[in-house]
Amino acid sequence: VQLLASGGGLVQAGGSLRLSCAASGRPFSTYGMGWFRLAPGKEREFVAAISSRGASTYYSDSVRGRFTISRDNAKVTVYLQMNSLKPEDTAVYSCAAATRYFRATYSSSYNYWGQGTLVTVSS
Repeated sequence: VQLLASGGGLVQAGGSLRLSCAASGRPFSTYGMGWFRLAPGKEREFVAAISSRGASTYYSDSVRGRFTISRDNAKVTVYLQMNSLKPEDTAVYSCAAATRYFRATYSSSYNYWGQGTLVTVSS
């Protein structure tokens, strides 16, 4: 599976961004997808995940109510809509695919990773 993330950029606090992650290589509707982020000086953090057909979604406490994960299996793309952004959301955001088993919040279950896209939120 190849993953290509896009949509990052610079935004002011309170603003919005939508990240996209296009997949290829395996039937997209057969595996769960997740977003993780890595901020300077911090460990990689789970952000959001979605099951293979989109029936179940999962969020970290820090983004729940502000971020929305979705997927379009026809377009083989997963999205992360980020609203009410805060400076502490600044990080490199990576999408990941879990093709073996899906434990949404565990990075160890994801066996394919995209290259990441930088999100910078200014105060």
